[in-house]
Amino acid sequence: MTDRSSLSPIHIVGGGLAGSEAAWQVANAGVPVILHEMRGVRGTDAHKTDGLAELVCSNSFRSDDATANAVGVIHAEMRLAGSLIMACADRHQVPAGGALAVDRDGFSAAVTEALDAHPLITIVREEITGLPPEDWGLTIVATGPLTSPSLAEAISAETGEDALAFFDAIAPIVYRDSIDMSVCWYQSRYDKVGPGGTGKDYINCPMDEAQYNAFVDALIAGDAVGFKEWEGTPYFDGCLPIEVMAERGRETLRHGPMKPMGLTNAHNPTVKPYAVVQLRQDNALGTLYNMVGFQTKLRYGAQAEIFRMIPGLEQAEFARLGGLHRNTYIHSPVLLDPSLRLKSRPALRFAGQITGCEGYVESASIGLLAGRFAAAERKGEEIRLPPATTALGSLLNHITGGHIVSEDESGKRSFQPMNINFGLFPELQPGSLVKPEGVKRFRGKDKTIMKRQLIAARALEDCRQWLGL
Repeated sequence: MTDRSSLSPIHIVGGGLAGSEAAWQVANAGVPVILHEMRGVRGTDAHKTDGLAELVCSNSFRSDDATANAVGVIHAEMRLAGSLIMACADRHQVPAGGALAVDRDGFSAAVTEALDAHPLITIVREEITGLPPEDWGLTIVATGPLTSPSLAEAISAETGEDALAFFDAIAPIVYRDSIDMSVCWYQSRYDKVGPGGTGKDYINCPMDEAQYNAFVDALIAGDAVGFKEWEGTPYFDGCLPIEVMAERGRETLRHGPMKPMGLTNAHNPTVKPYAVVQLRQDNALGTLYNMVGFQTKLRYGAQAEIFRMIPGLEQAEFARLGGLHRNTYIHSPVLLDPSLRLKSRPALRFAGQITGCEGYVESASIGLLAGRFAAAERKGEEIRLPPATTALGSLLNHITGGHIVSEDESGKRSFQPMNINFGLFPELQPGSLVKPEGVKRFRGKDKTIMKRQLIAARALEDCRQWLGL
């Protein structure tokens, strides 16, 4: 049996969701951790505090449905693995329909407190300006999408690959008491009830066709932030600025964040809204609401003017306007091995969004895996990869080799960030889909739902076996 008191510490660079989760997993395996976080010494363009695991964009961890949603499945797998991020999210959830959303300040404070109190974790506030020194030994780099320029340059120099990047835009937050509820109403899409919710968890702002078209025209003509040296950096399609979506086609928003499906105007039930803007509760007090899907790169003055065109938000006061920051990530399928080690320097692992996953939960899940892998390596144990049939395994496979590497028109590699989705899971065994008794027709939507349910059930069972539960 390993003498844990003699184990050298594992260093972790970055105290975001991935770094925080990695530190928790390493320490709970009995291995000392030194967690390096630059906030408190040097800020970023998006963070507002020096708290660990601060949420800078949405406060939603998305769907918590573990029976038929890939995000809900990875939530469940992380809970099975003793995730700190999920435990703190569960304790600080706020109503959000079928989603798991959190009070961002309470969540960050809980993560910070837990890590600070752990006897095997030492938190050091300092900026790491280059690759970690070799005498650190096993190290996890989890600096996320806001990796400091000097460290990004060092990573690029080590790998010999150009760091890829994309823009990530932040949605505005509105004060609840400035919303006109004689125009807006509470309702979750299709009245869906989720964790901590009631089925009336979103504030909905209706638009008729003329209002919608005027709004789209204003977005397209809006005074956007210039790209300057970032010109040409591709967006991640899962987090497009609202005005970029508007530019892609007049109906794009009506089939995206402003879709009216599943919603009935409580003030005028007989008239179907042409489009709907939804706002989701952003804090436990219910005083702040996030404009769902309204990431933006508009200048502040233009944001206030254009967003007050939305019915019910004419007098809106903003606790935070939207913003733009640059995300960086490495070409993981080429650079990393299956346990997230850098091939050119195996003592270094990468975790979180810098590996090319996208989303809070996905970032934390890769931190969870990197922490477990590093702890096992430090203790001289076998590194056991999660089965490809699990959400954790399917996302890991995409990052480290499951992506089909192709060439785009410029000759550059096309690896792009990815959220967890059922397209990453292996197919079911032939014959798994069996028409339920008494059902005459079994196709289309019904078959898709059953397929997802079977994939989800298989994932959770295989995850339990992997964890020895």
